[in-house]
Amino acid sequence: MDELIERWRDAARAAGAADPAGVQRAGARLLAAWREPHRRYHAVPHLRAVLDVVDAYAGSARRPELVRLAAWCHDAVYDPRAGGDANERASADLAGELLTDAGLPAEAVTEVRRLVLLTAGHLVPAGDPDGALLCDADLAILAAPAEEYDRYAAAIRREYAHVPDPDFRTGRARVLTALLALPALYRLPEPHTRWEPPARANLTRELTTLT
Repeated sequence: MDELIERWRDAARAAGAADPAGVQRAGARLLAAWREPHRRYHAVPHLRAVLDVVDAYAGSARRPELVRLAAWCHDAVYDPRAGGDANERASADLAGELLTDAGLPAEAVTEVRRLVLLTAGHLVPAGDPDGALLCDADLAILAAPAEEYDRYAAAIRREYAHVPDPDFRTGRARVLTALLALPALYRLPEPHTRWEPPARANLTRELTTLT
């Protein structure tokens, strides 16, 4: 976990954080959130995977340090019982609180909040490379090999263990259908070329099992 916290500190410093103690408090609070026991997929391995993709394609972003901070914050609040975009809105609010406490400039805090909110529907406007990078990283799991994708889908089901199977199937099918309806799952050129076909195949395969 020390390596992860160092990545947090580096991103916060690069974004202009002026309060080292606030940066430390924010990192500890975020890491504790990502380690909550009810998380099965939206946990530390997902955070690390998103950060790794952001690092790999950081050259495509205008302000990669803000994308990294948004990656830390994007699922900081994750309650499977919450409806709609409540988790994303709460995560954006938490990002605002923590980053302000860490002494980040107001415009950087506003931008991180905006990026976090994009992950609610993964609808990225044209000309937004930072939003594209965050959303591509968040959805990278969809393009995983079939066995890994199936483990991801099973972990999602465990996070929603409180939902009866018929209701889960209906809700999950709605999510997958919305993803398949996106003009593109991945916006950056290389991820789009590499990941779009296997991701759509995985989503279609899971949707078939649900319906």
